[in-house]
Amino acid sequence: MTTQMTTTETTNAANTKRMIIGLGLSGLSCARFAQRQGWSFDLCDSRETPPGLADIQQEFPQSRIYCGNLNGELLVSYDELIVSPGVALAEPAIQQAIEAGVAISGDIQLFKEHVNKPVIAITGSNGKSTVTSLVGDMLNQCGLKARVGGNIGLPALDLTDNDEADIYVLELSSFQLETTTNLNAEAVTILNLSEDHMDRYQGMSDYLAAKQRIFQGAKRVVVNSDDQATLPDNTNCNIAFSLNSDGSSRFYLKNHDGIDYLYREQQRLLSADDIKIKGRHNLANVLAALALVDAVCETLGIQLEQSLPAIREFPGLAHRCQWVANLNGVDCYNDSKGTNVGSTLAAVNGLGTGAKGKIWLLAGGVDKGQSFDELVQPCQQYVAEVLLYGRDAKNIQQDFMQDGKALCKSHIFDSMDQAFATALQNAEAGDLILLSPACASFDQFRNYAVRGEYFRQLVMAANEQASDKLSAGTVNDEREMNHD
Repeated sequence: MTTQMTTTETTNAANTKRMIIGLGLSGLSCARFAQRQGWSFDLCDSRETPPGLADIQQEFPQSRIYCGNLNGELLVSYDELIVSPGVALAEPAIQQAIEAGVAISGDIQLFKEHVNKPVIAITGSNGKSTVTSLVGDMLNQCGLKARVGGNIGLPALDLTDNDEADIYVLELSSFQLETTTNLNAEAVTILNLSEDHMDRYQGMSDYLAAKQRIFQGAKRVVVNSDDQATLPDNTNCNIAFSLNSDGSSRFYLKNHDGIDYLYREQQRLLSADDIKIKGRHNLANVLAALALVDAVCETLGIQLEQSLPAIREFPGLAHRCQWVANLNGVDCYNDSKGTNVGSTLAAVNGLGTGAKGKIWLLAGGVDKGQSFDELVQPCQQYVAEVLLYGRDAKNIQQDFMQDGKALCKSHIFDSMDQAFATALQNAEAGDLILLSPACASFDQFRNYAVRGEYFRQLVMAANEQASDKLSAGTVNDEREMNHD
């Protein structure tokens, strides 16, 4: 559960007592920023022994460090809490501090108060990292110095260590937005909205409310016409994108003679065949990136057309519908970043639409309290079988049942290895094997990147085995020919 509250802008007074909560990447970036500002501050973490604690103590010798369960009486003694995104505001100790009038802030709030360059801010349930990275590449293609970070790559405050940037492009999570007020960005977007982090929010309305904080003070808003949840309540500065060509969106997709083209109003910009990242969900991501860059062209003195080569060259990001290899006519895709139902839904629909065969879907892990009902229809349409593994595999399979009857074919395995081996054994040429778990990874893997790399190694090992068999067969053929 998240408690919505109004954050208080940071005061630079030397006598302000600050506590930074959380010693992960974001918390430590806040600490380094505070140190550069010459502020005094203390640190705390809910873990008894946070990783790298000795190094942290050495780096911040003037700060007291508290480890273990958060202490409400301690937190109440501070003027401001700088809360890391991974720490829920609903924590009882933090709630006690809020009720006592302690100011709450976060890394993005600090960032916005100390940066005077334009900011593009991007959130949504899925596609954030792809769009953020692509927008950064497009702006750099135009000759600008765009610095990219936030919930991807470098923490936002680490981007402020020099003043070379012309513009900042930030991926923001709902967790970061909870502690951000009046971001006042040049252009913002909620790309899409689907159920995620329901273990932290009271429901979809609570989750949406956190996302919508990105609109506060925004000069221009990019909206997804295909998802009404992405629209702000009140603004006249909307730029819309859509996969449909009904004329209601500035940027859209239109088919001519079997080829999809991306348009800005009546101007054809480029062909989908020219784009390396595949699937209709990725075409939506490109349209969103075009709209965001278009929104800042006048401010930055650039032309949208200058940015198009960056789209053609963009290879996509690791673990996001990333093509790994073709095994005897079966393409294997790593979408380990698909940590929620909406992301997997986009991957299945996006790849399934143009596939010659069926998808063998590897899914499972920690379900985060989600419902998997939305996956039933696309799985019926595009998926040969859902191969489940991980802690909550049975919960997922239950959502694929109705009155004891399976709505789509699924099977539970003990491990990803077994699931992949079964998919590879049964897939035919033209089929796809897709790892898109729709779940968090931490039951069996340290994070989604480790999970994706593990899948890639499984694929490459199978590819090597296939090559060895082919080589052995060729040698045998040559021996037979020589014998003859």
